[in-house]
Amino acid sequence: MRIAAVLTLLACVACDAGEPIVPAPDPVQAADSAFVAALRAQLEASTQAGQFSGAVLIARDGRTLFEGAYGLADRERGVPNTPQTQFRVGSMYKMVTAVAALQLVQAGTLRLDTPLGTYLPDYPNAEVRSKVTPHHLLTHTGGTGDIFGPLFMANRLNLRTTADYLRLYGTRELLFEPGTQWMYSNYGFILLGALVEKLGGQSYEDHVAARVLAPAGMTATGTAPEDSAMPGRAVGYMRQGGPSGPLVSNAPTLPYRGTPAGGAYSTVGDFARFAVAVREHRLLDPAHTTLLLAGKVATGPGVQYAYGFVDRVVGSRRFVGHSGGAPGMGGYLLFEPNGGYVVVVLSNFDPAAVTQAMQFILPRLP
Repeated sequence: MRIAAVLTLLACVACDAGEPIVPAPDPVQAADSAFVAALRAQLEASTQAGQFSGAVLIARDGRTLFEGAYGLADRERGVPNTPQTQFRVGSMYKMVTAVAALQLVQAGTLRLDTPLGTYLPDYPNAEVRSKVTPHHLLTHTGGTGDIFGPLFMANRLNLRTTADYLRLYGTRELLFEPGTQWMYSNYGFILLGALVEKLGGQSYEDHVAARVLAPAGMTATGTAPEDSAMPGRAVGYMRQGGPSGPLVSNAPTLPYRGTPAGGAYSTVGDFARFAVAVREHRLLDPAHTTLLLAGKVATGPGVQYAYGFVDRVVGSRRFVGHSGGAPGMGGYLLFEPNGGYVVVVLSNFDPAAVTQAMQFILPRLP
């Protein structure tokens, strides 16, 4: 007799005897349910306390474990956040720029160890031309400095192209000898954007739209100017005068548009699709994906900076991804590179909102 028939017979005998068989509880399903309930309660409490506004998506092995949105995308009009709301992602967009750069490396067009002057011979500063390489830019070890500060605020609405940034900052001296230190450099990723434009033969925005966003299925992501009419884009709200200050729009702090260093807008679903596209090698071949994600420079306990990605260990799990944050915006993508979890949190509050959410989520993943 077949095993299935025997089991059916036994079940019928047990039922006739007044002893129905109760299936054993699924421990994985029970753990998932407990995690989701705890996370939902945490996010609801944080929203009620005025500490969170945004969206969260957590998937595991291709299945969505949790997806939810909280707070308001536009407080003046009472528009709620949804999973489709487009949030500004800050420096999370460095991952997109890094992928575009590694695609050029894979194609043999760009060499990681070649000085920038080979590709940008007219760059104003001679030391940057002769000493800084794409590897330095991708790892924040080039000494190229930041873009934010009084000079940016005085010119932010006139900085409309990558070339505008190079004209404003291109004569600056290096902060240190390339390769000797790690210092986060937004300007370094502007320079990577200039390389993408020069070698790709089109604007940065058009290049990444065709080569990164479209293959990844990121249909709600981009760098359209802030004055563009975009009904799905959230208003960013920052605290004025400190953590307990009133919420005000972050519009007076924003660049004209997103840049290769950050400032784009996206959704939790789009960045989850980006993570899957990276690990399924739809954007880079396996060797260049490994090169992209492998940690290169230690930046803290258990954390290394790779090429536009962080490479970190949380408990027994290895995650890769990147955060983004500025007044009135915050975001984080972390995913297991070989399958497993994808975690995306985006917010239209100050970065602390995302930090608190991630600190709750990561150690509790089932």
